[in-house]
Amino acid sequence: MVAYANVSDIGSPPPRKRLVARIWSARLDYLFLVPGLIIFGAFIVWPLIASIYYSTLDWSGFSRNATYVGLANFRALLQDSYFLSALWRSFVFTLMTVPLQMLLGLVFAIVLNNKLLKFSTLFRALIFLPVVAPVAVIGIVWVLLLSPFNGPINGYLLDGHLVQRAIDFLGTPNLVMWSLAGIFVWKWTGITMIYWLAALQTVPDELYEAAKLDGIRMRQVVVHIVLPIIAPFAAVIALISAIWALNVFPLIQATTEGGPFFSSEVMEVFIFRNAFAPPSGQFPRLGYASAAGVLFGVAIMFLTILQALAVRRARARRGENGND
Repeated sequence: MVAYANVSDIGSPPPRKRLVARIWSARLDYLFLVPGLIIFGAFIVWPLIASIYYSTLDWSGFSRNATYVGLANFRALLQDSYFLSALWRSFVFTLMTVPLQMLLGLVFAIVLNNKLLKFSTLFRALIFLPVVAPVAVIGIVWVLLLSPFNGPINGYLLDGHLVQRAIDFLGTPNLVMWSLAGIFVWKWTGITMIYWLAALQTVPDELYEAAKLDGIRMRQVVVHIVLPIIAPFAAVIALISAIWALNVFPLIQATTEGGPFFSSEVMEVFIFRNAFAPPSGQFPRLGYASAAGVLFGVAIMFLTILQALAVRRARARRGENGND
């Protein structure tokens, strides 16, 4: 005799058959997913699998002679000072840009979210304009602006007697990363502002009206009402901004190409140099570069997991405090 957990389950098909039946009934809908899955597989899944495979080879990428070396590329990378410096520089660049970018974007969003501010739409467009400009064009323009020979920025500094001689912003090892960070923040703060503006739309207008009737100052409204409401969005915005900061290859390649003396070489530039643009007299090392890409991806994944766990713990604590 068969015992059932629920009378309604008597005579019903197994869960697997129900799932298959639902998929089959919506087969035309799933058919529209096929082009997207093909593109995803061709440009995401296959390059990922190929990179892992290539990382186990001693291969230039331009010949049929490929030798399987196992984990030798990974062991060599962990002893390569250029790789370790590039990896460290990538994360330092992220720490240099993301906090400032989020702070400026939040300030702009709060100011421009004021409905009483005239021409707020125009100001939003002006701040967002660098985002849509091509990175290559921006890189060339900033190289000209920061030039120590005839750049207008150095001209203003010299005319104003702020400096004694021209500063080579992109040619000085101690200044190049700060200069690139400034260019990066200038370009991408507009998109961070848009994210914060979307978060501010979740704040009910009734709260602003109630605070106004109670005579609460705007600064107190922002600190005690607005910021706690939009705080959960900060983790998502920070993650998106960090991803942009780690993908800074176009900007650096258009401005310094990793120089001077490798002082601005981040991980993407290191991978590109080893795979496609080695120094004169050396051969490309596609397997070595693939191993560097795999390690870089693992490091980013590890940091993403840590951030997700931190966000989950913060939400759990917030829920506990709310229940108390």
